[in-house]
Amino acid sequence: MRRFLLIIILVTAVVTCWAQDRAKKVRNKECPSFIFRVTLKDKQNSPYSLERPTRFLSRRSVERRRKQGLPLDTTDLPVTPKYVRQIESLKTAIIGTSRWNNTVLAQMKDTSELERIRQLPCVKDCHLVWHAPDSIQPTALKMKYEEEFNEWDSISTTPYGRADAQIRSLNGQRLHDINCMGEGMMIAVLDGGFKNVDKIPAFGKADIRGTRDFVYPFSPSVYYELDHGTKVLSAMTTQKPHYYIGTAPHACYWLLRCEDGQSEQEVEEDYWAIAAEFADSVGCDLINSSLGYNDFDKGYESHKLWQLDGHSTLISHSASMVARKGMILVNSAGNSGMGPWKKLTFPADAEDCLTVGAVTDLLTNAPFSSVGPTQDGRVKPDVVAIGSPATVITGRGSIAQDMGTSFAAPIICGLAACLWQALPEKSALEIMELIRQSGNNKEHPDNIYGYGLPNFWRAYMIGKVKK
Repeated sequence: MRRFLLIIILVTAVVTCWAQDRAKKVRNKECPSFIFRVTLKDKQNSPYSLERPTRFLSRRSVERRRKQGLPLDTTDLPVTPKYVRQIESLKTAIIGTSRWNNTVLAQMKDTSELERIRQLPCVKDCHLVWHAPDSIQPTALKMKYEEEFNEWDSISTTPYGRADAQIRSLNGQRLHDINCMGEGMMIAVLDGGFKNVDKIPAFGKADIRGTRDFVYPFSPSVYYELDHGTKVLSAMTTQKPHYYIGTAPHACYWLLRCEDGQSEQEVEEDYWAIAAEFADSVGCDLINSSLGYNDFDKGYESHKLWQLDGHSTLISHSASMVARKGMILVNSAGNSGMGPWKKLTFPADAEDCLTVGAVTDLLTNAPFSSVGPTQDGRVKPDVVAIGSPATVITGRGSIAQDMGTSFAAPIICGLAACLWQALPEKSALEIMELIRQSGNNKEHPDNIYGYGLPNFWRAYMIGKVKK
């Protein structure tokens, strides 16, 4: 009888939550509306040239490439403005452009002009990537937050407080001991929102260089949106001794919204690519991406396993270019390990990136963590970190535990920034390889743990020896 009553209570709770969620949805004022990815044939007739890169890249970006001996190429050139104007003249609004992919996101209320766009001499292809859902659940909602942490969250025996295990499991505190805490490093955080980061006192010392929103329709502020990015950011930037210290508290950050919390559609891959290009242009050294895609709202649009080769999808193709621009991409592996998909989510299959899986606080496999390999046989994930659960700071300003590779990734990303600060002569590729080779599973990397838990102090010592 007790079991029966418990089932009834659980079912009632689920139905109530479902009903409340449905009640929150409102009619989408954007409907009808469509976004097409317009792929262009070339970059001819451009006012930009590779000889004058500071017209489209910051000096910091150009210098980062110069230090690593990375030449600019045509993918660095912006989309030809003349072509953009031609598309814009046909009853469309330009949502964004991708120079790496030579694409334009064109938004329109109807598709009457689509054929004329296809017939433009500069256009190679048009592909529907977003259609406005009939109803949406608004994400830009106010959330109350705590002014102070609870006293019982303090741990007097360690300056890292509740984040102690996360950094010590990777021996990252040793980098902090030599004053390598991310100073001089710039990290872009690609996510779906950073709820209350501008208000929560725990982020008061965070060096936020700026924010950008790449998601249509644009939000009033990235600080009003989802708090997933708040949690991710907290793992790196928090500076509250004995309560919580992140892995790169002295780094500076760009907060970039590219995840649409109202639907799951292919356009989010375009938003991601444009955000990564922005991070490149302002001179970021690292990108943390706790995002992944494979299953879209319309099932027939969802990705297939054969595409997990680092290039078949737009997002993974873009992610595979990040290291060639001199940046380190740290991407979560995904949380599909217990579902029918099981494998990495895109762009965790990208080449030359650090894909991060999750382990428990006992350093055993977290069963939800997505597994490899890639379809072309590469070991993935690359490394693992605590993510089951990880300790984070929520959009309510409280210290909490949450599950996911989303939170393992920034733990690694912050320490990668500290390692690069300690070894500034190394390239992005070299830093990533040092991290892999410091893993406790490097002798026999597999597709659950990858190279294992990195030892960042060992990575530093190896890097000091290798010239």
